[in-house]
Amino acid sequence: MGPMTSECTGTGRKPNIVFILSDDLSWGDLGCYGQTKIQTPNIDRLADEGIRFTQCYAGNSVCAPSRSCLMEGLHPGHARVRGNAYKGYRHALQLEDATVAEVLKEAGYATGLFGKWGLALSDQPGIPRRKGFDEFRGYLNQRKAHNYYPPFLWHNEERVRFPQHEGFRYREQSPYDDDGQVMPLGMKDPAKAVYSFDYYTEASLDFVREHRDEPFFLYLAYTIPHGALIAPNLAAYADMDWPSLRHREWAAMITRMDDEVGNILDLITELGLDDDTIIFFASDNGYSAYGYDRDADGPSFEEFFDNMGPTKGRKGGSDDGSFRVPCMARWPGQIQPGQVSDLIWAFWDFLPTAADLGGGGTPDAVDGLSILPTLLGQDGDQQQHEFLYWEYGQAQAVRMDNWYARRPSGGTTELYDILQDPDQAMDLAGQRPEVVGRVEDIFEESHRPSEVWPSPGESQEAYAQRLADMGLEPWSENIDG
Repeated sequence: MGPMTSECTGTGRKPNIVFILSDDLSWGDLGCYGQTKIQTPNIDRLADEGIRFTQCYAGNSVCAPSRSCLMEGLHPGHARVRGNAYKGYRHALQLEDATVAEVLKEAGYATGLFGKWGLALSDQPGIPRRKGFDEFRGYLNQRKAHNYYPPFLWHNEERVRFPQHEGFRYREQSPYDDDGQVMPLGMKDPAKAVYSFDYYTEASLDFVREHRDEPFFLYLAYTIPHGALIAPNLAAYADMDWPSLRHREWAAMITRMDDEVGNILDLITELGLDDDTIIFFASDNGYSAYGYDRDADGPSFEEFFDNMGPTKGRKGGSDDGSFRVPCMARWPGQIQPGQVSDLIWAFWDFLPTAADLGGGGTPDAVDGLSILPTLLGQDGDQQQHEFLYWEYGQAQAVRMDNWYARRPSGGTTELYDILQDPDQAMDLAGQRPEVVGRVEDIFEESHRPSEVWPSPGESQEAYAQRLADMGLEPWSENIDG
């Protein structure tokens, strides 16, 4: 499908594009995906008034590489950033790497990023303002985003410092008072604390107000509900007779995020931009809540919230559920409400979709396909992927039709009928050698060696020699940002 013209919107302007990316939200944490204990009415509204996807896949199974795929329109075998770090070294986008923000900025969009970047430290080339974003507030280093009362956040290239947060011990459990108000542990005056999520989301609303009269791309890379778990107020969950404080914190964080989605929706309506704005919502990787409940009494989050995805897999793995995520899109007057789609697509499809929406040029090398036909109900015009490809931690995986295949680094290919066997309990590799043969061809064709991460099946010794042959020193830890 070619670029969408402003006439297609019926309002004479290019559509505003909002992509909301939650951090570590699990499939079953949302009411529209079956949750009954956690209140998410505004995110559920996006699904009810738009299209909800059941076979959308993240760029990867952890934070930074998933976001790299989203921004670059490339699958993990081609994307620049393929892990959170390698032996302490955090890689970054380079100046030559095209991003969706650059595509839309070239097409006349104002571009804003609020939340977590994760694709460059402050002394690396791929900081947001060099990769197409006019405005940035939040975190550069995704590891520092684990602290919701940080010593500083970034506003473009400047640090905004919060000296009142000195002493805060974010790795430990903070207490809450009788009203459910948090008392951040170690902080001299908790009343002066600034919850980072509130700081950058308030700025995101200002961005929308400022650019109401021109098309804008708003990337809301929310840090919620990634740990360390803490909420300014337990709100509706303060008096819940639940097994642990951790359970109430998890729910309160998600509902606080949902409230902010409601604020975005309300503002867009108030400004008369509803019909001009398409909103996407997704999570950045598969099931993520394990570990956050490690010191909780009673049942695990998985047991208590029943929030696992429909297929086997967790964050940081290479099973289907490591990559499959909740996702939806809403655009009044263009996307018919109440739809559920089984289109198989992935984060690298967002860039060509956004280019189609905004009339921008798609870089030649992208791996993605525009899903605009599906969004507009023109399914007959929708191009389909032959396969989706991932690699993480030297493991490789492929989704191809009903097949899901994975190969641990240097290991044997496993093959599953993911529709009939969502738990990946029956390896059919021995029964379908022709499918395995095609998958292994995909494994070889889809991987482009990186100078930062060892290739699938590559030993540490071979990797070190490859670096030496390239004239590169071993990478060293970098922690700035």
